[in-house]
Amino acid sequence: MLDVKLFQMETFLSEPYEDSLAPLLKSAHERLQDGSGLGGDFTGWVHLPRDYDKEEFARIKAAAAKIQGNSQALVVIGIGGSYLGARGVIDCLCSPNYNLKKKSTPNVYFMGNGLSADAMQEVLDLLEGVDFSVNVISKSGTTTEPAVAFRFFRAELEKRYGKEGARERIFATTDKARGALKSLATAEGWETFVVPDEVGGRYSVLTAVGLLPIAVAGVDIGALMGGAAEMMDLCAAKPSYECPAWRYAAARTALYRAGKPIEVLACYDPAFRFMLEWWKQLYGESEGKDGKGLFPASVEFTADLHSMGQYMQDGTRNIFETVVRLGASEHQLYVPRDEDDGDGLNFLAGKPMDFIRDRAMEGTLLAHTEGGVPNLIVEAGGKDARSLGQLIYFFEYACGLSGYLLEVNPFDQPGVEAYKKNMFALLGKPGYEERKAELEAKLNK
Repeated sequence: MLDVKLFQMETFLSEPYEDSLAPLLKSAHERLQDGSGLGGDFTGWVHLPRDYDKEEFARIKAAAAKIQGNSQALVVIGIGGSYLGARGVIDCLCSPNYNLKKKSTPNVYFMGNGLSADAMQEVLDLLEGVDFSVNVISKSGTTTEPAVAFRFFRAELEKRYGKEGARERIFATTDKARGALKSLATAEGWETFVVPDEVGGRYSVLTAVGLLPIAVAGVDIGALMGGAAEMMDLCAAKPSYECPAWRYAAARTALYRAGKPIEVLACYDPAFRFMLEWWKQLYGESEGKDGKGLFPASVEFTADLHSMGQYMQDGTRNIFETVVRLGASEHQLYVPRDEDDGDGLNFLAGKPMDFIRDRAMEGTLLAHTEGGVPNLIVEAGGKDARSLGQLIYFFEYACGLSGYLLEVNPFDQPGVEAYKKNMFALLGKPGYEERKAELEAKLNK
């Protein structure tokens, strides 16, 4: 089971913090459990691993099997929480090079998360001569980036297969009853899956939003949900520091109050890169409000030890580090012996790569703490679907606790709407004429 360890924390916090934060954590826990806190209408994820729609779960598996049977590629169209979780899980469990591997499952391309014409054309070119399906993910159907991308890929499907053929290859994950995408899906007869009203986008990886692409890639989504359920039960049954989410939320809150406003999440496995991106969105969008919040950053070690490592070791002392340890690698490789020992590495001959990685991790841990950077360690149970399910729920629950400790609403995102309004106005969307003139005047100053 996942665990959280605090490394030499007494060095960085002059006074014990557990007792003072315990009643606040208890209150935050109760508000998450009963949905009575700020944004409580969006806490459906708290009990989701137990209360998820079993009938829809079966339909997700069936749709994944259908896509695997008739498609060599799946284009997943979504932005933010509509794609980061799925990409993170697929990269972590299947490989960052998933699309390059020899496999029996379709390639998965993630689109609609930017506005690059070159990126769009590249994927369209990759799909030439390839049977493909599309999973478009949007609560409203009007978010600019995915809506624009869907127009291109829907047009390609209809050109290649006709409207009838395209109907069998479009899967819409959207609102259960309303919105532009839901209306379009109903009119066109596409199979639909639900973005639950009570689950915000960045907490939605364990809904159809994430589960359909993850299942298409061949990941056991039953095991993923099972791991999340194990962590959900632990968080519910242990409203105390026995719960790893309590320990993590308390430590990061105490460090924030002690003048460490930047948290850097690190992992020593390149396959974890997009899980780091998912974590940054989860915490950045949840906590960064009202002039408050830890700034979430990430690094990939050991690669970034040769770049960001310098700053972390010797730069401004306003950061702390959280290291995710995934456990043993699936493949065990041993360093070969070189008779000439020209590189001087025969002292490592016969040692497994995991041994070298772990010593690098421990050496960095000691160097950074000695250099004034507090370290937290999240020990995952392994690198498998069940362990990753535990980790996902752990980070989600700790995020909810942390938001309430900050006294912000961890489930809204008012700042995200600001750029959208400006973009709509500058693009000439009807109803934004006055704002457009105002913004253009500012840009032309």
